[in-house]
Amino acid sequence: MKRFPYFILLFLSLNNILFMKSLESNDFNNVKIISCYDGDTCTSSEGEKIRLACIDTPEIRGNKVNLEQALLARDYLNSKVKGKSVVLKRITNDRYNRTVGELYKDKINIQELLYKKGLAKIYKKYAYQCSWTKKYM
Repeated sequence: MKRFPYFILLFLSLNNILFMKSLESNDFNNVKIISCYDGDTCTSSEGEKIRLACIDTPEIRGNKVNLEQALLARDYLNSKVKGKSVVLKRITNDRYNRTVGELYKDKINIQELLYKKGLAKIYKKYAYQCSWTKKYM
């Protein structure tokens, strides 16, 4: 019976080590955002193009232009992340070779924030990539 508490302590210690290693991996990195082109695409100071995962915002150009709403989304996103260091959780790369990922500022998920403000919609096709979307679907 005396071994059981040691087993729990060992398990919790290993779990903590694995969690800390995941934070050190390439999945989570601090990046500085220099600008956001629209409400769901930003550029880091290293030149990395980042497509915000699981959301879709109105288009600035193309066939489905909604300029007023697109500029609102872009300007709000820029107010939150432009010139700032954020945490990037990389998920994948898209067909344009942009990094698809989630941005966090002060532990706040930026995509969820845009959705809550009514500036973005959940991109249902890819919603499975972001755990926060389950609350709204």
